[in-house]
Amino acid sequence: MSALAHKQFMTGDVGDDTLFAKIAADIRETGYSINPCALPPHLVHSLSSHLAVMDEEKFNAAGIGRDNEHMNNSFVRRDSICWINGDVSAGREWLDWTGRLKTYINRKLILGLFSFESHFAHYSPGAFYKRHVDAFRGEANRVLTMVVYLNRDWTEDDGGELVLYTSDTDQDGIKVTPAMGTVVVFLSEEFPHEVLPSYRDRFSIAGWYRVNTSTTDRVDPPR
Repeated sequence: MSALAHKQFMTGDVGDDTLFAKIAADIRETGYSINPCALPPHLVHSLSSHLAVMDEEKFNAAGIGRDNEHMNNSFVRRDSICWINGDVSAGREWLDWTGRLKTYINRKLILGLFSFESHFAHYSPGAFYKRHVDAFRGEANRVLTMVVYLNRDWTEDDGGELVLYTSDTDQDGIKVTPAMGTVVVFLSEEFPHEVLPSYRDRFSIAGWYRVNTSTTDRVDPPR
């Protein structure tokens, strides 16, 4: 990253190309990218304003597994989610932005990313998500995980940090404060992670870039 780009990133004056370039470089070098308060301000405003007026009934208890293996397990996770499908302007803006990132990543890293799925996540006080991975090694599904945070004035006492583990044997991990506009991207198969208990309402978006696993009997994405 150039000196000018680094200055823009550190001061929050980050254009999409600067952020996209940093994410691509980080993924190439370390497999993960942590970008505090880097989501474009117009998108932060749109998403947080939409969350402020969303009906709580649209959120459902999150489960683990997919299709016939999907189940709720409050021992593993206690968040609630609402899938983003582009039926409102904030969702369309978000999907447009993540689509442009997909194009950039494919051009720079040639990952063959095909589709993207994402949801809002709400962690009420006391909620958590224990250590897990988003994709099993060798399965052609989720390739890149993205997490974006939508919490104003978050403090250390509020808890709810993402802990990203750099290996299966790593017990310390890298803690990420879920502050407004922070963007985290990492290789889905490679990094176990967890969400520590939150002590106030915590909002985020979790998303996954996938490769195409369509067959004659099944269209991807499966949702």
